[in-house]
Amino acid sequence: MNPRERRAARHRPPDPEGEPAPRPRRTAPITVDQVVDSALGLVAAEGYEALTMRRLAGALDTGPASLYAHVVNKADLDELLIGRLCAELVLPEPDPAAWREQVRGVCDQLRDQYLRYPGISRAGLAMVPTDLEIVRVSEGMLAILLGGGVAPQDAAWAVDALLLYVAAYCLETAIARQRSTDDDAAWVLDRDELRRRFTALPAATFPHTTRHAAELTAGEGHDRFDFTVGLMVDGLAHG
Repeated sequence: MNPRERRAARHRPPDPEGEPAPRPRRTAPITVDQVVDSALGLVAAEGYEALTMRRLAGALDTGPASLYAHVVNKADLDELLIGRLCAELVLPEPDPAAWREQVRGVCDQLRDQYLRYPGISRAGLAMVPTDLEIVRVSEGMLAILLGGGVAPQDAAWAVDALLLYVAAYCLETAIARQRSTDDDAAWVLDRDELRRRFTALPAATFPHTTRHAAELTAGEGHDRFDFTVGLMVDGLAHG
């Protein structure tokens, strides 16, 4: 089903000749916005892994069949969710004198949106977007890079690489936070414990790891994120 058919299917009424859908429990019809609101609420409370069409139908007090009048499938729902988050991003007017800071700013905004909903960045991976809000973000980033003098092919691939890194960073953060709630796994993620394990390794076999254990385990907040995004953007500046 192509993107245009998917969008049409979202608003198409059930086929009267087909198998009748279960009668919904709601008295008022649901909307696409309500579906997205409920899905985001579920993800915020329980994480993206908890989001299924059945769980979402329960949260809306309806049956799964009712959702399919608005959402074609789980992939379609994923695109709607990422589109909603992208709609909250403020894209600056491209400034050639500040393009690096502008790109970092967009990445920071997207990171913060993803982290509000644990694991949701998984929905954005391997996605070929057709949602206009998602395309708006990539268009805006492309405009910033081109305005900064980055070659078109480099700029195109850089947008993809940056968005992929933001999604991967947020997904790893969500997984780490989930694991940290498990008493059996918390010690594995403890920085001091990790540093002790590195320094306890045989120095003859792991000379650099033991010597630089502090550097390997350093970083507060989003220090590593800022470093990596900066590294990618600065590489474009020197390309």
